[in-house]
Amino acid sequence: MFSADYKETLTERNGNHHNNNIKTNDEFDMFADDDMFVPSPESKKPIRSIPIVKTVPVVVHEHAVGLVDNYDDAEGYYRVLLGEILDNRYHVYSNLGKGVFSSVVKARDTKDGNDVAIKIIRNNETMYRAGMKELNILKKLIAADPENKKHVIRLFRHFEHKGHLCLVFESLSMNLREVLKKFGKDVGINIKAVRIYAQQLFLSLSLLKKCNILHADIKPDNILVSESKNTLKMCDLGSASDASENDITPYLVSRFYRAPEIIIGLPYDYALDMWSVGCTLYELYTGKILFPGRSNNQMLKLMMELKGKFSNKMLRKGQFANQHFDDDLNFLCHETDKISNKEVIKTMVITKPTRDMKTRLLSKTSNMTDEETRLLNAFVDLLDKCLNLNPEKRITVREALLHPFITGKIQS
Repeated sequence: MFSADYKETLTERNGNHHNNNIKTNDEFDMFADDDMFVPSPESKKPIRSIPIVKTVPVVVHEHAVGLVDNYDDAEGYYRVLLGEILDNRYHVYSNLGKGVFSSVVKARDTKDGNDVAIKIIRNNETMYRAGMKELNILKKLIAADPENKKHVIRLFRHFEHKGHLCLVFESLSMNLREVLKKFGKDVGINIKAVRIYAQQLFLSLSLLKKCNILHADIKPDNILVSESKNTLKMCDLGSASDASENDITPYLVSRFYRAPEIIIGLPYDYALDMWSVGCTLYELYTGKILFPGRSNNQMLKLMMELKGKFSNKMLRKGQFANQHFDDDLNFLCHETDKISNKEVIKTMVITKPTRDMKTRLLSKTSNMTDEETRLLNAFVDLLDKCLNLNPEKRITVREALLHPFITGKIQS
């Protein structure tokens, strides 16, 4: 369900000294015979990234839990008991996992019988403040989307339990990482499904922009889908912030989805989320990560292999550019020597791309209809605009929603 706010960024920081039922315009069966969502050959058995273990119908009331003095583990995570009742209302029946900021459980609301997901923030001052920040951002987004049409996760309410802030969310089936594992392992999903998901992602970005919010951690893990797979919701706003709070750090956003301006050390804005969406859409269609770099340096190398050289203007303004480029703005490639196993730095002169996204994506057109081929060409154009190295020239949310790939107005 939730990715339990796993943050790759924290791991990197520790290793470095830098500090519903919503109808779409395209109503069709997402599981039709056109292989849009047919489990991949390696997925004959249903795959769940996090097992759901349902309990026998035993209810543990709060006075019983109180027999144990230590509610938390050594790291401040709440020790959840399956069968426990939270806030005299929510019957916990499974653990969905835990991440840097919280643990997430699935529970049944005894008031209406509906399932919910409850995010239980860790019990310390820093995490509590982060949880309150996320809560306030969610309230702002919900107030700006009263009809629930912008594809951002719905927060129902919040409460405190044993010193933990608890956020109660709608319960959705799985995240896009799980969708890919089950229905598109190594091959991706059908272009028409990608189109529907893309439109919904851009609608969520439009709401974020309307509220002056940067998500700053968009990736398949943080996008949930409904049981029918035709509706998605952006979730996990634990890294989100007001657009004015753009402290420059090279480790914002999970690495594979991190925009180049973050790595180079430029001021950033809404364009950083558009880059992440572009990476996510590519991954949905191909089943493969677009930029699987093991470090920021390798990320830049992969970006330039696909998109060409950064402008001198960008590099001269970037606070961290000198970590990756020399005085002549040639790329300093950090590699591990295969013989000595030590890091070596090689100077590379990169002038033009050496990889071609269009060729890679169009290799799948052999069994496509003419309509699907035209749609794929439009998709390639959209990705190219989402992944412009220059954030000032990257496609905006408004432009993306009007793009032919989204509107379907594609010339023959």
